Amino acid sequence: MLIAVCGKTNVGKTTFFSSATLVDAEISNRVFTTIRPNQGVAYVTAPCPCKQLGIKCNPMNSKCIDGVRHIPVKLIDIAGLVPGAHEGRGLGNQFLSDIMEANALIHVVDISGGTDTEGNPAEPGTNEPMNDIRFLTEEIDYWILGILRKNWRQITTKAKAGGEKLEKLIHNQLSGLGIGSDDVAGALRKVEINENSDDSTMLKFIVMLREKAKPMLIAANKIDVPGADKSLERVRKESGAVNMVGCCAEAELALRRAAEKRIISYRPGDSDFTVLKDTDPKQLQALEFIREKVLKRFGSTGVQQAINDAVFRLLNMIVVYPVENETRYTSGKGRVLPDAYLVPKGTTAKELAGMIHTEFLDKFVAAIDARKKQRIAADYELKNGDIVRIMLKK
Repeated sequence: MLIAVCGKTNVGKTTFFSSATLVDAEISNRVFTTIRPNQGVAYVTAPCPCKQLGIKCNPMNSKCIDGVRHIPVKLIDIAGLVPGAHEGRGLGNQFLSDIMEANALIHVVDISGGTDTEGNPAEPGTNEPMNDIRFLTEEIDYWILGILRKNWRQITTKAKAGGEKLEKLIHNQLSGLGIGSDDVAGALRKVEINENSDDSTMLKFIVMLREKAKPMLIAANKIDVPGADKSLERVRKESGAVNMVGCCAEAELALRRAAEKRIISYRPGDSDFTVLKDTDPKQLQALEFIREKVLKRFGSTGVQQAINDAVFRLLNMIVVYPVENETRYTSGKGRVLPDAYLVPKGTTAKELAGMIHTEFLDKFVAAIDARKKQRIAADYELKNGDIVRIMLKK
């Protein structure tokens, strides 16, 4: 699973990325600080079954901190886009190509309105965040339109002749963008296109396609700037965006760095922190500022919530825990609740077996719900938090 952190240049994308991954990426207020994508590992969080079961877990592929399971996901920090990116401006073609590799997008927007159209610092309130939200989606849509238009006449002629279905031909044309055949079929059911379709109709089809294939969450950054909270309320109402999270990436990065140095005790997503040792008075003052102006006002920095929402809401994932001993909840080597798997909602017990190892599909017999100690069928749809033993042919 890959999540792209993207948006206009100089809005705090790399700060967001660094705060989530602690990767030392270059951060500045210069346009195009990021040229090549930075990559790192962030974590989504979910309640670990260990507390409910009253046992001590021993994870392998994830971490458990105070009963909260931290499950790794890949993040990529895409270089900032500028208007005209779909025409190649600002190395736009490469940036857009990087975006399309991801399963979901976190679009970082300067909700304070303090970054101009070209990505230069400006007075807060002088730029309209709504324009930035539209800007990214339009750049992606027009870029896809250009790719689709390249061979459109040949595609439609071949489909009309009955050689291959239009759905398959479009999928072949866009396969390098990480767009699935199901995504194409779903968009075609909603918007009919043919050889005579104008750009307006084509764009309606592409919007449907993009929203399904590349779901997007808006990370409304710089929420700590005076007036930004009102801007967030207005933009959320005007845009109708459900997937929008107010955040302060700079505050999250400062907290994570302080926790890394054991100056404070802090877990991503927490609403407060505890000072562990004396530190420089200026640093302590900065931390207290974050507590008063961000954590107490908004409940968190919003960064962890944005990552969680991208995985659990946009991608509709759940967490399941495969084990080999349903009584002790252990692996073959005795590790308790060893692995946490992120799987799409609706995944069956047999499909989970194939995700663990492809050979398990042919050897699958049944599965056991370890909580209930009940046998479950191959087509049983897993629920969030399920602990499952896969039974195989010997």
